[in-house]
Amino acid sequence: MDRDHGPRVRVPEQRAPEEPGAADSLRFTVLGPVRAWRGSDALPSGSPQQRALLAALLLREGRTATAGELIDAFWGEDPPSQALATIRTYASRLRKILGQETLVSESGGYALRIGRGALDLTLAQDLAVEAEKARAGGNRLQARTLINKVLGLWDGEALASVPGPYAENQRTRLEEWRLQLTEARLDLDLEVGSHAEAVSELTALTAAHPLRERLRELLMVALYRSGRQAEALAVYADTRRLLSEELGVDPRPELAQLQQRILRADEELARPADEPAPAHAPLRPAQLPATVPDFTGRDSFVRDLGTQLASTEGSVMAVSALAGIGGVGKTTLAVHVAHQARPHFPDGQLYVDLQGAGARAAEPETVLGSFLRALGTADSAIPDTLDERAALFRSTLDGRRVLVLLDNAHDAAQIRPLLPGTPGCAALVTSRVRMVDLAGAHLVDLDVMSPDEALQLFTRIVGAERVGAEREAALDVVAACGFLPLAIRIAASRLAARRTWTVSVLAAKLADERRRLDELQAGDLAVKATFELGYGQLEPAQARAFRLLGLADGPDISLAAAAALLNLEPHTAEDLLEALVDTSLLESAAPGRYRYHDLVRLYARACAERDEQPPVERELALSRLLDFYLATAAGVYALERPGDRLVDHLEETDHPGLTFGDRHAALDWLYTEATNLLACVRQVARPATLRRAVDLLYAALDLGESGANAKQYEAAAVTVREAARGCGDPRSESRAVMSLANAHQLAGRFDQAEREAAEAMQLAETAQDLLAGSWAANARGIIALYHNRHEDGEAFLNQAIEAFRSDGNLPGEASALCNLSRIHLATARTGSAIALARSGIDIYDSLGHALRGANGRYALGMALTQNGEFTAATGKLTEALEIFRDSRQRLWEGMALFRLAEVEIASGHPARAAQYAESALTVLRGIGGDWRRGNVLTVLGRALAGIGQTRRAQVCWNEALDIYDTLGSTEAAQVRSLLTTTAS
Repeated sequence: MDRDHGPRVRVPEQRAPEEPGAADSLRFTVLGPVRAWRGSDALPSGSPQQRALLAALLLREGRTATAGELIDAFWGEDPPSQALATIRTYASRLRKILGQETLVSESGGYALRIGRGALDLTLAQDLAVEAEKARAGGNRLQARTLINKVLGLWDGEALASVPGPYAENQRTRLEEWRLQLTEARLDLDLEVGSHAEAVSELTALTAAHPLRERLRELLMVALYRSGRQAEALAVYADTRRLLSEELGVDPRPELAQLQQRILRADEELARPADEPAPAHAPLRPAQLPATVPDFTGRDSFVRDLGTQLASTEGSVMAVSALAGIGGVGKTTLAVHVAHQARPHFPDGQLYVDLQGAGARAAEPETVLGSFLRALGTADSAIPDTLDERAALFRSTLDGRRVLVLLDNAHDAAQIRPLLPGTPGCAALVTSRVRMVDLAGAHLVDLDVMSPDEALQLFTRIVGAERVGAEREAALDVVAACGFLPLAIRIAASRLAARRTWTVSVLAAKLADERRRLDELQAGDLAVKATFELGYGQLEPAQARAFRLLGLADGPDISLAAAAALLNLEPHTAEDLLEALVDTSLLESAAPGRYRYHDLVRLYARACAERDEQPPVERELALSRLLDFYLATAAGVYALERPGDRLVDHLEETDHPGLTFGDRHAALDWLYTEATNLLACVRQVARPATLRRAVDLLYAALDLGESGANAKQYEAAAVTVREAARGCGDPRSESRAVMSLANAHQLAGRFDQAEREAAEAMQLAETAQDLLAGSWAANARGIIALYHNRHEDGEAFLNQAIEAFRSDGNLPGEASALCNLSRIHLATARTGSAIALARSGIDIYDSLGHALRGANGRYALGMALTQNGEFTAATGKLTEALEIFRDSRQRLWEGMALFRLAEVEIASGHPARAAQYAESALTVLRGIGGDWRRGNVLTVLGRALAGIGQTRRAQVCWNEALDIYDTLGSTEAAQVRSLLTTTAS
């Protein structure tokens, strides 16, 4: 494949635009049905023959069509005797509709006088020319966008239902142009890194146009770049066989050369061209925190780092690592330098606080997930493993100029996967440790400020007049602060807020603090002395807020959560928090969100342990925060699942949560607060708050099901389960174990899920916990289905139905009915399967339960498929798919796509089946487990075999067979049979 240019778009011959006139309000389309509008009003286009005349004149683009040319266009070599009269009749009718000034008679023929922008075809031509120019100029993203606009102008088949040989020829010409445009856009998709998403469309196109070698070439590249080398080679084998059988020729040289490059595992081929982009939009993240307005000094460091960052315009990636003690100003300097360097990085700036000095440093794979989303990558395109995410991150940044600021790193191992790795990008790292083992990094050791710089910073905050009058005292202050910027900023902010204090008073107070803290090491001494001073001068309410906010484990905290923790009204809490921001003891990470410097957080916690009276207030504060998260998460759950009795079985809360006007706002809150919420679960997993911690995990079930936070959710479930076992609380343990069973089941670990669900069932019986018991029975029923233990599954699900009914839990009953439908379906009771699924849907719909109603439609779609009702099955599964997407349920979105592929296979449409199955593989990447992937690969193989791509089908089946054999799944026998049949 030509990496620099690829296929060129051939544009039909064009004419210069006409002068605009009175007919400018007319609009016409030929890239679909032939239609006309005047303004927003549709005009009658008449009979098919009248539309044929209009189309012929429109495609002449203002040139005159003679009567003879029009007769040939209508009837070819066999016109009727009254052909000319017929043409004149149609022309007369059109003139009445369009106007005398639009349809004119001249030179024995007819012409249309319309502006160039009045016809969709000419608009498409102009956009295609602009796309060519953009691509030639290296702007692949703009070219891709423009070609998508061109393709978006089509509305089905061009000149639809227009008769005559001329229309047929033009249809063929326009369809060929459309294919060329599609190939050009797909080539751009590959160049900008959207190979995984392109596979589905290319698979369908190669089925529709099996002899079109360019599409096969693009498919091979897309598969190879998606890590599917064997399938890419199989495409070549299928193509070679097809060309030999159909045309008696070999593949063209370009295709054969591509096969050799894939066989060699050509690294250059595996890498997209020099401008990858996210699948949906070329986002330019701007995540840098605000720089401080009073940044002072550090001139040599600013110049040095600025030079290093500017060097990325050359041939290497710049990595600069700043090391220094806490409070020395690493983050402030890095943010300031990053803002100055923004012009060198027009494609965006990424920022993350890696929490390296805290108890739980940020996980690189989590950071990469957030970076990829910020760059526009869809959740479905983000792989599961750290290595795959790092590779995708590097590919996404390749050819772009992006600055990555990695703040507060723990060590080099944490940041290596987060480095762009390509020329044009740069990474700026701050850490308390020197990154001596970070190869190629420009190391910068940041010491305390010089006395002059320290005094300058102090002066900018306090004011030149006050400092000028007491210069010696000011020098004593900055010396007492150890020349540390953080300490100086806190001390100066305190003085600036106390207009009656002199600088000498501040110096004396700092000296007293230092004497009280003389047991500390030198670096921490200055910082803590400053903290003591700043803290000591707070109003009582401010000091209380400072102490208690530091107790929460999350990386930051929202205003609403802070208000709950402090037991204050939001506006009162906001005043206190903003006052703390003004003293530099708290940072405002974003509007309505706050965070501590890690040193300040440690100090705040020390103050809480020392000063909070009575001591139980610390526990009460975290209890209120837990109440806030639990009450709000329960509200989200209730909004997503109306009528579900789970919320009635949760522990009561003494403090309210937030309420939301719609489910989308509720889900936004849940996913925004996911990290903080799960951190709270882990933190409060102790006897006094354990039950509420477990219930919070239960109420936040969507975090486990979505895929985005599945690992964090599972880790929290393990924490609360161990805590419950230690407390001997069977109720808490049953719910914690059930949460873990759900996590295993969603990840495709069915053996572990069964063990956990069985344990949860026993614990629930001991605790007489109807909630955990009913859901455990339901879970064991569906797990038994996956294990092909249908009799056991039916018994568990009937038990679940009775338990849900005794609890008055209608959505739970509906869930079990839909699951039972699948058991009936697996045991050839199709009629009852359909009835059970419809019963479940009726319950869901009566409650307005959209999300679980989608699960019901999913079950019904499967049953209708087996019953041969393919149109109805497609309708139900499509409804389910749309709801799953709207609810951010990636697992179920992928599974709905898989079931739609099954419908298309059963109804004899293998090309559409292949497209659905490919989409399912993309969405399910990294979630759902190997067993589900094996199922999708099996169906994909059947679809590929149905469109003649047998070698590629065999590759899919072999991969599925490896999965089934590893898992010991009974599906292996079916796949072996498919492979044997195909081989023979």
